[in-house]
Amino acid sequence: MQKQFTGNFFSSNRRAVITGTGSCVPDGIVTNHDLEKMVDTSDEWIVTRTGIKERRRIVAGQESAATLGIEASKRALADAGCSADEIDYIICTTITPEVQYPATACFIQEGLGNNHACAFDITATCSGFVYGCNLAASLISAGQAKKVLVVSTETMSTSLDYTDRNTCVLFGDGSGAAVLELEENSERGLVYNSVHADGSQWETIVCPAPGSRYPIEDVLSGKCKRIYTELNGRETYKQAVSTIVDTITNTLEGAGVSIKDLKMMIPHQMNARIIEAVMKRVEFAPEQVFINIDKYGNTSSASIPIALDEAIKTGQLNKGDLVLLIAFGAGFTWGSNLFKL
Repeated sequence: MQKQFTGNFFSSNRRAVITGTGSCVPDGIVTNHDLEKMVDTSDEWIVTRTGIKERRRIVAGQESAATLGIEASKRALADAGCSADEIDYIICTTITPEVQYPATACFIQEGLGNNHACAFDITATCSGFVYGCNLAASLISAGQAKKVLVVSTETMSTSLDYTDRNTCVLFGDGSGAAVLELEENSERGLVYNSVHADGSQWETIVCPAPGSRYPIEDVLSGKCKRIYTELNGRETYKQAVSTIVDTITNTLEGAGVSIKDLKMMIPHQMNARIIEAVMKRVEFAPEQVFINIDKYGNTSSASIPIALDEAIKTGQLNKGDLVLLIAFGAGFTWGSNLFKL
């Protein structure tokens, strides 16, 4: 299937501006050397193929998708100078929810002390934050909301088979959040975005059970043992690089800006080698691309907001800077947000 890359402008009349960011990662660190004791791998093998040196992991029974999301959200709200009661929508993106239902967004809402906002989850895998920002900006642009909290929270360690070195070395746990607020007649905010999916590629990255296709009865009886994350690394690499490159090119062309206009690109932290391949093809300067996968691994939808928060808090991004968020993940899903901070 030929991928489509149409995008959308957001009018300056009602722009969604990022006014606060926050992130939270567990204290528990799993190094490559720790994994050497668990599976047939080595620090050199992992770093060479992924760029990852360590990742964070929750303590079961003490931390969860909700606890990480609540803390990241509190920090984003504090950064925005905004109270939880002012939030109209809570959009949570996760593929490792607190429970099967209700939505993890509802647990986060409870933890924040907000009992009126519309709260729901998006399951767009690694593209979740980009999808969430698009939806938040659309709600604000349409006059349905003034303040929206987008929080991405993932506990990928709970879906991993620690005997499979192709997956267990890649992923980590963490959460990132952003407050998007209405700003009228503004040059700031979400300027342009592009979000897409191709469901024909679902088998490339998948966690099959339990679900309607493989119900819990099949898992408990042993009929289905596919309860962990499965990944076709070679196909993912090929599709990710080409799709991300095309998305960047089409987003910049659609928005009428050049690479030189960008202060920074923040890609989903899926694999350092994929990011490096994209940089070579699009010719980004090293200082224009934010990479922190070496510290956190792939935290799925949380990786972009964690990186965005880190870039802002360390002074690498400032008010007025043009930043491009790029995501690609299972589904396949992919997309971009072009923000003027």
